[in-house]
Amino acid sequence: MTFADRIMAFYDKLKINEQLPEKVEVMNPYTNESTKKACEVFYHKFYHDNRTRRIILGINPGRFGAGVTGIPFTDPIQLEKACGISNNFEKKPELSSGFIYKLIENMGGAKPFYSHYYIGAVSPLGFVKNGKNFNYYDDRKLEQSLKPFIVKSLVQQIALGVNTEKCYCLGNGKNYAYLQRLNEELKIFHKIIPLPHPRWIMQYRRKQLQKYIDEMSRELSI
Repeated sequence: MTFADRIMAFYDKLKINEQLPEKVEVMNPYTNESTKKACEVFYHKFYHDNRTRRIILGINPGRFGAGVTGIPFTDPIQLEKACGISNNFEKKPELSSGFIYKLIENMGGAKPFYSHYYIGAVSPLGFVKNGKNFNYYDDRKLEQSLKPFIVKSLVQQIALGVNTEKCYCLGNGKNYAYLQRLNEELKIFHKIIPLPHPRWIMQYRRKQLQKYIDEMSRELSI
């Protein structure tokens, strides 16, 4: 099996069995046939090999990025424009995806970037509450009930072919704090490097966009 095959097998089995707090719903894009097809094309284009990769972990999928395409931090626009994969999804931009692909372009483009990196998430399935994106750490009960799923998913993502020397964490606040605590318990990564979350940069530091792109490019430096 190639890295791509292992990713698709991982996505195919993702399921949350734990009881979640009231009004919190699971968002699983991988049950959608169009999304699964987009993932197959993407991962077989960029991961059809057995190279090891460094891992970048986000929080959990959002409605307009991975919630549509199934690919972390990749909205339908970037899937077509930056990755060269045509799709019939509504071409709605997603802020975090816009930043990530500016970063990827700065680092040489999708092909060299994805040959060195795998982007995943602490929780590879997303959540909505009252029709809006909801993070796994936004509710203490949700965070606690999800721990078995998060631990299992993290171990499975490492097994895809990930170098555990470093983990890059997108979100240097609650996501980083949670991942640090988890890593102290599980001892999966030798080091976790916190990076500012793309959405935070795009919302609050857009005037300094190039500065953040340059800093993160140096930190990741392939």
